[in-house]
Amino acid sequence: MSIVTAENVTLIPAKKNYKELVSGGKSIKVAAYCRFADEGISGTRTKNRTQFNKMIRLARHKKIDLILCKSISRFARNTVDCLDYVRELKSLGVTVIFEKENINTDSMSSEFAISLYASFAQAESESISKNITWGIEKAFRQGKVRYQFRQSLGYRLDDSGKPYVVEEEAEIVRLIFQMYAAGYSSSAIAKTLTERSAVRRNGSSLWNRSHVYQILKNEKYAGDALLQKTFTVNCITHDRAVNRGEKAMYLVSDCHEPIVDRATFEAVRLELAKRKIDARRDEYDRGRYHTKYCLSQLLICPYCGGYYKRTTWILKGQKVGVWRCKNRMEGIRCKQSPSYYEDKLQDNIIKAVNGMFGSADETKEAAAKKTDEASDVIEELDKGIRGIISELSEVEKERESILAEKMGNELKALNQKESVLAEELLLLKRKREEQRRNILSIQATNSFFETLQPLTEFDNIVLRKIIHHIEAVSKDEIVVTFNGGYKVRHPIE
Repeated sequence: MSIVTAENVTLIPAKKNYKELVSGGKSIKVAAYCRFADEGISGTRTKNRTQFNKMIRLARHKKIDLILCKSISRFARNTVDCLDYVRELKSLGVTVIFEKENINTDSMSSEFAISLYASFAQAESESISKNITWGIEKAFRQGKVRYQFRQSLGYRLDDSGKPYVVEEEAEIVRLIFQMYAAGYSSSAIAKTLTERSAVRRNGSSLWNRSHVYQILKNEKYAGDALLQKTFTVNCITHDRAVNRGEKAMYLVSDCHEPIVDRATFEAVRLELAKRKIDARRDEYDRGRYHTKYCLSQLLICPYCGGYYKRTTWILKGQKVGVWRCKNRMEGIRCKQSPSYYEDKLQDNIIKAVNGMFGSADETKEAAAKKTDEASDVIEELDKGIRGIISELSEVEKERESILAEKMGNELKALNQKESVLAEELLLLKRKREEQRRNILSIQATNSFFETLQPLTEFDNIVLRKIIHHIEAVSKDEIVVTFNGGYKVRHPIE
């Protein structure tokens, strides 16, 4: 027998036999579901698939007898959804035929096959999701920023997708940063903005502390962009979560025009860290920036590490303000901390600060020394960062090679190596930023001292701009630590 290869071949498709679906020659109502009806919408869940849901509604109203679908993956990539809808349609007397898998749901024996194929489709969807996630993270590593700015005050996007500054809104942002750096609380800033009828991005002129805080912690106002703040938890449900360290994050510096200068932004970030409070603290501690308690969370006990708390004593029939270690007052672990009369303590803090004016040269020399030390640390950290970035570049090249050869085990090991390097890189960058903040803090404190006149009274806002904390060493002595680390021991006179 010989085989001849012909050039002209015409396909005559097989006839589809749907006679078993027709009762007594009666016509049936047929719907064809094609995924292009819900183009661009994920098949992993049906919530946003408008045309799919319309089809189901019509079936429930007895307007469809038969649904034709090319494949199970077109119908649903979520196994549970697929089976639920197939069962519901069957109970409504509606048959679904999946042409690719040759499955007719009119027979319940096909349910196992549906479940199997739907599982394959779901696995495929999960695989696609992982590939997309990998591609997004690759873009993050390359510093590619996708801007939105739909709710950010002070920025808009031009036709090319690049951000530009809206100056009248930017002035509000700068005022918020300046007030916070000057010692005002977020609630006080919100009150000021509301009184001034400052307009938020949504058009409202009502402000609260949350609105202020969201602006203060937004790195984009310094011209930076922190990528992967959120991530997808489940590719089937598309649930997202705030990234609290579960995934790597990528900080892209100086990628667009800033609204707030770097020194002010870093000063505010340092202030935010200082004011950060533990949720377990009581209501009093949360009032650190209430002017009534001017030393709250500024005066600390060197023996137990606790903050001092203001209380009132009655002496000779008069109420006197007294500062005592909170832990000692509550009978917890600390028995060595001294107590101070408020007036006397404030007077001596003023003297300690004014004493800096008499030793300006010594102060500048100490500040210069600390700045040089921080600069040396930054230089070493930069070397480490460059080394890790170089290693990550090699990892990327290896990955491309492995993906081309489809070597699964090698790819897994490489991903693990990359994860370790990414964590090391993030740690080094955090240390570098800490040193940079130290330098900025020293410079800001020095600059402020150059314009500051000797104090004649206790000024909470001024003191918080230059003092990091005060240690209650003994009843006869305190140690004042200024921003940047410079310390002054001062007797209680």
